[in-house]
Amino acid sequence: MIVDLPDTTTSKISKALVRIREEGGAVALGRVLTLIIASTHGHEEVAIEAANDASREHPMRVIVVSTAAVDRPDPDAEARVDAEIRVGGDAGASEVIVLRVYGEAGADPESLVTGLLLPDAPVVTWWPGDAPIIPAESPLGRIAYRRITDASAQSDPQAALHRLCTTYRPGDTDFAWTRLTLWRAQLAAVLDQPPYESITAVEVTGAADSPSTALLAAWLQMQLKVPVDYELTTGPLANGIHGVHFTRASGVISLQREVPDVATLAQPGQPTQDLTLKRRSLRDCLSDELRRLDPDELYGEVITHGLPHLADAVAQQAGV
Repeated sequence: MIVDLPDTTTSKISKALVRIREEGGAVALGRVLTLIIASTHGHEEVAIEAANDASREHPMRVIVVSTAAVDRPDPDAEARVDAEIRVGGDAGASEVIVLRVYGEAGADPESLVTGLLLPDAPVVTWWPGDAPIIPAESPLGRIAYRRITDASAQSDPQAALHRLCTTYRPGDTDFAWTRLTLWRAQLAAVLDQPPYESITAVEVTGAADSPSTALLAAWLQMQLKVPVDYELTTGPLANGIHGVHFTRASGVISLQREVPDVATLAQPGQPTQDLTLKRRSLRDCLSDELRRLDPDELYGEVITHGLPHLADAVAQQAGV
């Protein structure tokens, strides 16, 4: 069910929620958190769909704050808020409140959502597209336990990733890191098998627009304490992480993903194996991040220490 509330206020939205709850039996009981999605006009539905899917694991209230894109402002737009309330089949296991904000009504987004937050429940803010320069200091970031960005959705993913090095605050995370979960698990499993030889060299390859590739290289360099070479490539078929190669005394271990969702593992003295290694969807990444509401300390170490050290090592190798 979708209830439209054109040119409305937070107070009217709250009253409408109570009425829907009383008349239709939709309740807020069991909701474990409030998820705020900061989006732009016309780009809300993909994020809402991911949140609806994730809500089956994490029942929540979803508040979507949709404003004009920064590069397409409308200074003459009338100040108003058009709202939608979605419950039942249109909201998964959540309640979805969509706030389409126009003109000066978007000057203080924190005040728009404060009256709609679930009482005594943690708040998570997610920017599926463009994110503030310092998420923790933005109006919607200040009220959140966790703040989720996506470097790959920025116009320059690599620049966005390196900006995160200096703007990180505990509670921040990025989907470029979340997408590495399966890669990290598979690589750890490979190195947990005999022979237990030291790794002497590591090579990581991936697409030029894949910030996950740099984060993976930084994580490996931190964990293995060896220099890591990483190569970013371009081209119509270049997408995501391509592969990782470990060198040790007995030979080279190679985990290569040349076709979608399938990786090939080659190890000295063993037959080549095909492994399932899927690209993680928005729903998978969001569900993963909502499982924890405390700061991801490992991500914090990788983004603030591992990534700068990796950049320094690459610069030294290049003679810069």
